[in-house]
Amino acid sequence: MSFGAVFSSLLAVVFALVLVLALAWGAIKLLRTWQDKFQSRGEEGGEPIRFLRAMPLGQNERVALIEAQGEVMLVGVTSGSITLLARWPDDAPVARDMRPPLRPYPGDPA
Repeated sequence: MSFGAVFSSLLAVVFALVLVLALAWGAIKLLRTWQDKFQSRGEEGGEPIRFLRAMPLGQNERVALIEAQGEVMLVGVTSGSITLLARWPDDAPVARDMRPPLRPYPGDPA
């Protein structure tokens, strides 16, 4: 087997790999665009559900703050269920920024 034959077959394998990876990347990009297009259309043409924050409570449990159709909801999520814990309508005074408050480091003077 000559060097040219080995090089050409190696080049064909690399080209096929690049082609498959490019097709996979294009398919993923297309599916994400398609999913976002259909997800943004709510039942009433509103915004989709927005995830605001989450806090783990255990290995499989967490509390999540989400917004859907102008309402902010606090839900408890476990491996077996999702439970609505609290709900705030759009006009309620809930912080839209949802950033955690700044806390000093332990040992810093207050």
